[in-house]
Amino acid sequence: MSKKENRRNMLLRYNKERQRNVLAEPGEHEFVLVLDQLKPSFNVGKTFRSAEAFGAGAVHLVNIDAFDPAPAKGSFRKVPAVFHETFAECYAQLSEQGYSFFLLSPDDATSLSAAKLPQKSAFILGHEEFGFSFDVQDYAEMQKLTIPQFGTVQSLNVSIAASVVMYEYVRQQSCKL
Repeated sequence: MSKKENRRNMLLRYNKERQRNVLAEPGEHEFVLVLDQLKPSFNVGKTFRSAEAFGAGAVHLVNIDAFDPAPAKGSFRKVPAVFHETFAECYAQLSEQGYSFFLLSPDDATSLSAAKLPQKSAFILGHEEFGFSFDVQDYAEMQKLTIPQFGTVQSLNVSIAASVVMYEYVRQQSCKL
């Protein structure tokens, strides 16, 4: 199959799954993920798969093009997807709903294990190479979080980092029961 045919097939799958996503129900937890300008490769689909596993309320996608839903293994139709053209639009909507914002950052941040994560947490993950689509200075109230690492690699893959954050959120909320 040519690249063009592969792309066309992926777009067909994406459009079909996006139509099914309209029926998706929030998971049992109130946290949301905000994927900010990620490459529409396998990270987005894999993040949906983990979001379903951890019971996410929704995944907000900021300026993300069509992506292959296959790595989601059916989870794209189960976790609500909210599409935004800009981060400001996403931020305004979630602020109005009472969310606290946590920006994942590899440096100059509070360790994830030391952070107190409220019930309505919004975790923001940016592009692995280019970072965020917005100026972090414009959102001073966001708390920066980092995942403790002990090797020489500078950061984790976005879908893996999202899974670690979701696990910590669920762990903390389970301890409150």
